[in-house]
Amino acid sequence: MRQVDEVIAQRLASGVPLVGSVSQYIIAAGGKRLRPILLLLCCGALGYKGEQRFNMAAVVEFIHTATLLHDDVVDDSALRRGSATANAKFGNPASVLVGDFLYSRAFQMMVDAQSMRIMQVLADATNVIAEGEVLQLMNMHNAELDEAGYLQVIRSKTAKLFEASARVGSILAGASAKVEDACAEYGQALGTAFQVIDDVLDYAGDASMMGKNLGDDLREGKATLPLIAAMQRGSNADRSTIRQAIETGNLAMLDQVIAIVKATGALDIARAAAQQEALRAVAAAKRLPEGLHTDCLIQLATELLVRNH
Repeated sequence: MRQVDEVIAQRLASGVPLVGSVSQYIIAAGGKRLRPILLLLCCGALGYKGEQRFNMAAVVEFIHTATLLHDDVVDDSALRRGSATANAKFGNPASVLVGDFLYSRAFQMMVDAQSMRIMQVLADATNVIAEGEVLQLMNMHNAELDEAGYLQVIRSKTAKLFEASARVGSILAGASAKVEDACAEYGQALGTAFQVIDDVLDYAGDASMMGKNLGDDLREGKATLPLIAAMQRGSNADRSTIRQAIETGNLAMLDQVIAIVKATGALDIARAAAQQEALRAVAAAKRLPEGLHTDCLIQLATELLVRNH
């Protein structure tokens, strides 16, 4: 990861000072770096030790960071990872344009791998992510969204880059189609579980631990799995309250909504759904060669379920 950070620092260089300032600001804010870690672990599990693993790990982090810059503008977010978002600090225009810079820089870096297959996987993933973002935008304040619609959004918007990161690791290693598919399934399942837990934490987390405001999803009118489950299990009055909260994005209703979500057992339902995805990830990882890196992939899927930020 230190070597990945070195690549990131080198490739953020720009002759335009504002580009460097915004890029450095959001990268320096930290984050879990799960996507590059996933790529490196898959490379390790399959025995690939070439330098391109650091370059491609930086690429997936750049793509992810670009989506964050654009997300925060779309969602009008003010806090991420405990600090002011880039759009709050530098303004919306700068955030959007620097997000575009990071996307284009990522594609410049992809060329270095000299692999049309990697280009295809990452180009397709970037396109699916954009579609997922638009789909989520269309579903804002939609209290009719069901679990299938919710999963379609998060598998496009979040899980797709996890899947691509793991798949690229296997392509770099020259793995068979069967092993590549196992890596991709692991990534998709892990990414889905990650997002479901993220949505649980929006109603059951600690804002100081998460580094973002509790109830952001409600403010944005997102019908996430905890709310969908609560509407399915709650009384007519409960459903009416949650529907109104989703449709209006009224944060004054947050305490009521949290109480309903907890009372109906909706958080447990969402956690159980995340656990099923984590188990699917573990099963996929067990199709990879045995070793320390594969053990880490299994551990990552298991520990994801108990995270608090």
